[in-house]
Amino acid sequence: MSNPPPGKILEGVFAINKPAAISSAQTLRNLQTHFNPSALFAPWLHAERSRRTLESSRQRSRRRDKRPLQVKLGHGGTLDPLATGVLIAGVGKGTKELQGFLECTKSYEAIVLFGVATDSYDRLGKVLKRAPYAHVTRKKVEQALQRFRGKIMQRPPIFSALRVQGKRLYEYAREGKEVPVEIQERPVEVLELEILEWWDGGEHEYTWPTEEAETEEKVVAEQVLHLEEKAEKGEKAEKAEVQSATAAAAAASTSTSTSAQKRPLSETETGEEGVASSSATDTAPPAKRHQAEPSSDTTPLPSQPQQQQQQPPVTASPPPKTNPTQAQPPALRLRLTSTSGFYVRSLCHDLGLAVDSLAIMSELTRTRQGDFELGRNVLEYDDLDKGEEVWGPRVASMLEAWEEGTGKGKAKGKSDGKSRSASPEGLSGAAMGAQKKGPSTPEKRERSSPEKEVLHEEMKTEA
Repeated sequence: MSNPPPGKILEGVFAINKPAAISSAQTLRNLQTHFNPSALFAPWLHAERSRRTLESSRQRSRRRDKRPLQVKLGHGGTLDPLATGVLIAGVGKGTKELQGFLECTKSYEAIVLFGVATDSYDRLGKVLKRAPYAHVTRKKVEQALQRFRGKIMQRPPIFSALRVQGKRLYEYAREGKEVPVEIQERPVEVLELEILEWWDGGEHEYTWPTEEAETEEKVVAEQVLHLEEKAEKGEKAEKAEVQSATAAAAAASTSTSTSAQKRPLSETETGEEGVASSSATDTAPPAKRHQAEPSSDTTPLPSQPQQQQQQPPVTASPPPKTNPTQAQPPALRLRLTSTSGFYVRSLCHDLGLAVDSLAIMSELTRTRQGDFELGRNVLEYDDLDKGEEVWGPRVASMLEAWEEGTGKGKAKGKSDGKSRSASPEGLSGAAMGAQKKGPSTPEKRERSSPEKEVLHEEMKTEA
């Protein structure tokens, strides 16, 4: 037996900032690529190799993984390829501590885009339905958010890994089969929920997906989600909004015209700023009330009334946009903290329905999980390419801190620990499997063909 390499055997839990476009399982495999040949984990590999030589032949034959020995890794909560942020990773015996992270509180920032619904509730999915969004305002969304704070009931997405009569829901959807029972809502808790940014149409870069779902998929989705009913409500709300605005404009026009006739001529000719602003909705304004430019001569030119109807009013407001982006739907950035089992993309979907429209999750970042927080004690993914001299000391310090007890026991964060059956947040169907079967490892995920299919499909859609 060879002499053990110098150094301490490091095991425990750390966190990495997962980038977009790769799955959580692939992130672990990429970590193994850097960890396996490293000096930092050479002592662990030597100790594990020595331990396996002492196993009986029966134990060795029962070992399913026949690949060469690698650093043992697992993660504590799936992040789908779309999402970025905190991904908890366990090394060696640290994988046994990951269950606590499945049950802890998590914080997120998400981008919500209105006017469309997809089969996966996010921008990587196929379009199921579109709905009006002109009536959606920040005030209405703020009012709707009140019903999503505190302890609420939430229905998981159809493409999650929940099983109905022994079959995953996304299998029903992909096969175009009807779900035999209604998807049940489950209790979750939202500890914090607020709007960080709001963008009207034309003020952001987020766009709808372009790929349409197949007819069979739309039929299954309609049976479960009832999107047609919500779209009709949105159309009624938008029509009511237009009628209200038209009535208000007509009333303002009548009121302004009447008051203009009663005022002295000199007052109507001076064009006060408040008068100019209120006359923007007039359909047939008096010729003397509008001046395209300030002038000491109050006598209008013969052609002036016709020209003024084509010009915008003189106000402090910017001119209306003429580029195509003005037809964009509104979008917002949310910040939230929730207990385990909460689906952020379900929140985005439900929020669209709550304002009589539709919505998807366009981006997602997990900013905190348990005691690990971005910008504080999370390894940056780009550090891996900078070499072991960069990522090695950082990983070592996190694992040592965990072993010394400074990180141990803090996985649950603010969680009340009551939720045990809920899935960790993420778009892939592997989330529930990770919780029901214990911490997820690359080896376990490779053996689960449905989960592998989900990851493959998501990667394909992202590309």
